Amino acid sequence: MQSLLHWLESTNLAISVAGSTMLTASLSAVHVIGFTLVVGGALVANLHGLGALFRKRNVDVVGPTNRAILVGLAISIATGVVLFSARATEVAENGTFRLKMLLLVLAVLSHFVFQAPEAKRVDAPRRVRTASAVSLTLWLGLAATACAFILLE
Repeated sequence: MQSLLHWLESTNLAISVAGSTMLTASLSAVHVIGFTLVVGGALVANLHGLGALFRKRNVDVVGPTNRAILVGLAISIATGVVLFSARATEVAENGTFRLKMLLLVLAVLSHFVFQAPEAKRVDAPRRVRTASAVSLTLWLGLAATACAFILLE
């Protein structure tokens, strides 16, 4: 694993990112925009599933929020991999980063495997609320951990 991380850090892209504050800042800004799409979509989807948003309207939020989450994930993953490559060995050992990645995987699985499919059901409001509560907790945990990773670096 260490050899893969060292190889990643030695790529031309990683060296360019590591050597440029402007490039790192620009990638970080785009990364945050992607993350905002992810968390924003998740908040809307899960608050709707909990009955706290658009309760009295028959609004399909699943499709638009899933698209926002997927676009945000694509942006965040693409920029995150590039940012990671510049400091792969250091970041891979960071416990906060590892927790962030675990919560990301769990939140994505929770949303697309449990919450989004349940949200389309009208016959199981308790299951929808439970799936939304679990999913929302994971997304908020991810957001808090991402902030902690930035602040504690």
